[in-house]
Amino acid sequence: MKDDNNSTQQGVAGHGAFFQDTNLSANEAETATAWVRSHVDRRSVDLGERMDDIRDHMWELEKEGEIIVHRINPEHRAEAVQTLYGWDKKIPTNNLWHHKSCGQCGNIPGYPTSLMWFMNKLGIDYLDETDQTSCTAWNYHGSGIGNVESLAAVFLRNFHQAYVSGKQHGFENGHFYPLVHCGTSFGNYKEIRKYLIESAELREKVKKILGKLGRLVDGKIVIPEEVVHYSEWLHVMRHRIASELQTIDMSNIRVTNHAACHYYKMVAEDAVYDNTVLGGNRTAVGTSVAQALGAQVIDYSTWYDCCGFGFRHIISEREFTRSFSMNRKIKVAREEAKADVMIGIDTGCITTLDKNQWIGKAHDMNYSMPIIADVQLAALACGADPFKIVQLQWHASPCEDLVEKMGISWDKAKADFQDYLKQVEQGNVEYLYNPELATNQNINMKMASA
Repeated sequence: MKDDNNSTQQGVAGHGAFFQDTNLSANEAETATAWVRSHVDRRSVDLGERMDDIRDHMWELEKEGEIIVHRINPEHRAEAVQTLYGWDKKIPTNNLWHHKSCGQCGNIPGYPTSLMWFMNKLGIDYLDETDQTSCTAWNYHGSGIGNVESLAAVFLRNFHQAYVSGKQHGFENGHFYPLVHCGTSFGNYKEIRKYLIESAELREKVKKILGKLGRLVDGKIVIPEEVVHYSEWLHVMRHRIASELQTIDMSNIRVTNHAACHYYKMVAEDAVYDNTVLGGNRTAVGTSVAQALGAQVIDYSTWYDCCGFGFRHIISEREFTRSFSMNRKIKVAREEAKADVMIGIDTGCITTLDKNQWIGKAHDMNYSMPIIADVQLAALACGADPFKIVQLQWHASPCEDLVEKMGISWDKAKADFQDYLKQVEQGNVEYLYNPELATNQNINMKMASA
């Protein structure tokens, strides 16, 4: 309860006077936090109580002239998957526009480079341009000072850019389809898309903002047919990756998976499930890739638990995050599964589980385990350089034993990378992607001078 007589009073974790200890009993506290361990799968969801598919309403709005839908067209070479309720979802595999992650680029650069390395190897056409912004969901969830209008405006601004990005390269609108790298962005965008479709008031508010930014098409906002996460692309490409690119036998590698809450608990009806992966009872992404590579996929009792990140308490109650990630995830995966590696599909999860293991040593909890993305593990299995491409040197958790067990010499890879850095110092830089294609400014200047 807020104390109006003392507005400067400090509450729990410094959040202000209105944050006070609830003094819950142990049973009450367990009930209040049970969502952390909620089981979102086909065994626990009543399929008889199906909710509306928001996409049906989206098509109605387009027919009424309210919006433009960024369609998945034949040139996107979409693969069909099924979501939690058995609904079909299209996953485009070609002509992709990379919506990168601020946390990946800043903390886990081997995450996006592994993804683009695969696309180069498989001959996938894509656009990796600089004209995007953060989704700002970090601010919204972490501080609470954001609002739905700002989130919707950023969502529409970024997806408008994806829609029109092909024009500068001689293509029609909609040529490149957005592929979202971050689970936080993915969950946020799915939620915001629902709000936009359901609320005429919200659409009207953001149309004014987008109009000032020049981000409308024929006076309309652009909404994507599907919001697609990179792990879904990897899921539908997994057999091709394993058959065409895999070079390392993974049968002796014990893998556990952490599925991101923002992927399968937030707008749960959109998460991908597959009857060939864990009986179709848990979301397929991440696990399916390890399975296709021939690794031993090992279950553990806290599979459903959050990683501990939680946005707000990673800032203000960090010790809770650290203790949760160690006790509920790392310790359990090591003791129960005896895992060689834990893979994830989201920026925040991997950062949390990777960067906080050191704190366990202060409490004699010497549990350590490599934490990397599913796409990084897949890249290693397909011969990608552990340092140049997968960039394991950026990880705080130890990866040497995993690499050695896969038959890759860590010392040789490190020495080769050090030699490569000397070449970079001399100006001999290698690019995964043509840097001239990454910036609109260069393209525009060339077009203007032609």
